[in-house]
Formats: sequence, C-alpha cells, structure tokens
Amino acid sequence: MLKALTLAVILLASAANAGAQTRPATSSPVLAVGPQYDTTHVYVAPEDFDRFVTSFVATFGGSLSKQGVITVTPTPSSTMSQLVFTPVGTLSVFGFKTPVPYPFGVERTGYLVKDLDAAVRAARASGADVIVEPFNDPFGRDAVVQWPGGVNMQLYWHTTAPSYATLQTIPENRVYVSLGRAEAFIRSFLLFSGGSVVGDDAKAPGVEIGRPTDAYRRVRITSTFGNVAVLVTDGHLPYPYGRELTGYETSDLDATLAKAKLAGVRVLVEPYSTDERRSAFVQFPGGYIAEIHATVRK
Repeated sequence: MLKALTLAVILLASAANAGAQTRPATSSPVLAVGPQYDTTHVYVAPEDFDRFVTSFVATFGGSLSKQGVITVTPTPSSTMSQLVFTPVGTLSVFGFKTPVPYPFGVERTGYLVKDLDAAVRAARASGADVIVEPFNDPFGRDAVVQWPGGVNMQLYWHTTAPSYATLQTIPENRVYVSLGRAEAFIRSFLLFSGGSVVGDDAKAPGVEIGRPTDAYRRVRITSTFGNVAVLVTDGHLPYPYGRELTGYETSDLDATLAKAKLAGVRVLVEPYSTDERRSAFVQFPGGYIAEIHATVRK
C-alpha cells in the first residue's frame, strides 16, 4: 500500500509539473493589439527625413501619416515625427531637432498594448527592467523596457484607439543576443508575449550573419505582437550584421531591390540563399539598415 501511495504521489507531481511546463502564458491575448501596430523606431537626421520616408514607401508601397513636430519624451525635446504604413510593416520615424534625451534612440520597436500599466507590470513580472517609467505623450502614454541581454523596446497606448490596415506579411524583429543571455531573453519574452517558439536551429547557416563557413543558433518566436528572430552569436559580426532592426518579407526579392535602387537605397549585402529564404541587406537614405527576404517555395 505504501509503495502504491508513493507511486501515486510521484505521478501526480509529474502531471502537475508537465502542466506547468506546457501551459501557455496568458499575457499576450490581453495586452497585444496586433502586429500592424508594432512599429520599428527609426531615427534620422532632419535633413534626411523626407528622403528616407519617400524611399521606404517607394520600395514597399504604402502611405504616410501627417508629419508634425512634437515632444515624444518625458523631458523637453523636439522632433519631427511621422508614421510610415506599408504592407510589410509600420515605422515610427523621428528626426530630432534637439539632442535626443537618454535612453531614447536605442529602443528598437514600439508595441501597442491595450493597457499600459498592465503591460508594464507584466514586463516586470517576466524579468524585464523598466528603464523609462510610464509618461504622457501627445497621443497617449508610453514606457520603455529592457529585456535580458540589453534589448530595449517601447510600450505605448493611445487615448484614441488607432485603426491600421492588416499587413500582407509580418515583419521580423531581429534581436541579436549573446550566448550567455539568450535563454533569459527567450524565457522572459515568451512569458510576456504569450508567444511560442516555432523554430530553434542550433546549427543555422552562418551566411545569415556574414560567416558562411560557420553555424550559429537561431530561434524564431511568434505571438500576437508579431515575429521575433533571436540571433544568438559570439558578437564576431562583420558589418552590417547586427545593425539591422527588422526583416521585411516580400513576394519578389529581386523586384523589391530594383525599386529600392531606383529610390536611392544601397544594397549592402547582395541576395544569398538558405534553405528557407533569399535575403539581402540594404541601407536607406538617412542610414536605416534593413534585411529584406522572400520565402523559398519548396
């Protein structure tokens, strides 16, 4: 009887642990609005502002919001500001006329959330540091968080809920992290986003990070916030790898690059192929670097 009781306790404990391991996080369905509201933050000099937004729309199609000069930080500052809407992703573009207050300028994305205070609490509970506490801006409220590995993201909420068109393809937030902090970042972001790992390749082709004779670890995450590619490296990265914030998926890479060149965009890395995609790296007027790819159909 004692042996049977002991076995029953072990089985119950194992079932409880398995449930804890497989139970999905509950943050994302409550907090996330949709990937079309996740904006890459692009900082350019004011004199390059119009050339940049024009070239981006010429490359991918889309439209621009009304341009303005506003304060988007909790301390005094002034910046040109404009949204760029394209079928492959949304940008928030800033051209500061004053020095950029710390720590702004190094946050990679803005994630629209339904409740900013709840999102900040969830980020803290997931292991993130809140490096800019919530503050008011002309459209709502914002905060900046830092995930393990030093990855900065802005969370924002609008007083009047925005309405953006659904994207044709979901952009890829490309996050480079060190070998020592990768697991902590992945664990924290999954807990916050309620997302799931859809790919974990310990021997991804090194050509993707400019090292064709090597391999590296690539983890892909998807959630209602969008897609994240976690690129785990030793930091030995040739230029321009690691400088891009976002990867954009297009149906025809060559046609997109042709449009980009006509718009004054430089191709930094010519197209290369892996098992999953054809990719290239480009630099837009003003300095913004992006990865562009097309899925390889098998």
